Amino acid sequence: MKIIVCIKQVPNTTEIKINPVTGTLIRDGVVSIMNPDDKGGLEEALKLKDKYNAHVTVITMGLPQADDILREALAMGADRAILLTDRKLGGADTLATSNALAAALRQLEFDLVITGRQAIDGDTAQVGPQIAEHLDLPQVTYLENLEYDGKKTFTIKKSTEDGYQILEVDAPCVVTVLASANKARYMSVRGIVETYDREVEIWGFDKLGIAEEKVGLKGSPTKVHKAFTRGVKAAGEMFETDAEEAVGIIMSKLKEKYII
Repeated sequence: MKIIVCIKQVPNTTEIKINPVTGTLIRDGVVSIMNPDDKGGLEEALKLKDKYNAHVTVITMGLPQADDILREALAMGADRAILLTDRKLGGADTLATSNALAAALRQLEFDLVITGRQAIDGDTAQVGPQIAEHLDLPQVTYLENLEYDGKKTFTIKKSTEDGYQILEVDAPCVVTVLASANKARYMSVRGIVETYDREVEIWGFDKLGIAEEKVGLKGSPTKVHKAFTRGVKAAGEMFETDAEEAVGIIMSKLKEKYII
C-alpha cells in the first residue's frame, strides 16, 4: 500500500498576536509546528505502515523552513518527504493550494491520500475535499477510525454532529482526519539522529505541470482584507424579574445604545 499524507507548517496559535495597525500576524518569535490534525493523519498512515508495511510519503507546500516538519515526519517513521516551494506558489488561498497539491499528487502513485481535517491557522477544512475533487476521487471527511481489509476496501468511522457513520470506500481515495483520532507517536531517537542525513525532495513550480493562473496569488479567487482580534467586552448585567418588566429593561437598553 502507498499512502500520501499532506501536512502543513502552522504558527502555534496559542502564541499568535496581530498588529493592530496593519491587521497582519506578528510572526517574529512565534514557534511553528506541524498542524495537529495533520499529525493525527500522519499517525493514521504510520499505523497502516506498522500493520501492512505501507510506504508513507509526506508532502507540504510552504516556505523553505517547512523542511522542519517534513524531517519531523521522517523521524516519526515516514519514508519519503516532498516540499513544494516556489515564489509562484506564494499567497495561495485554499483553491490555489489544493490545485498545486493535486498537481503534485498526479505524479505520484498512491492508494490513500490523508489530510488533516483543517489547519489551525485558517480553519476552513477545504483543502482535503478540494484535492479529492481535483483528482475525481471518493472522499470521507472527519475520520475517527479506519480499518483496512488488506485488499482495497477501507471501513471508516466518520464523526458527525449527531454521532458517527460507518462507511466503506475503495482505494484510491482521500480521507481527512481529526487530531482526536490518534495520539501521535514521538520521534524515535534513531529517527532524529538519521533524519538530517535523509533527502527532502524540493519541487518547484516547473515540476508541477500546471498553469500559473491556477496557483499562488493568480489562482486565488479569495483575498484576506484584514485580520483582527475580537475586542474585550464589558461585563454584562443580570436582572431577575418578570417578563413584563424585562421587556421594559430591554427596550431602555436598546434606546440607550441608539439601536432603536
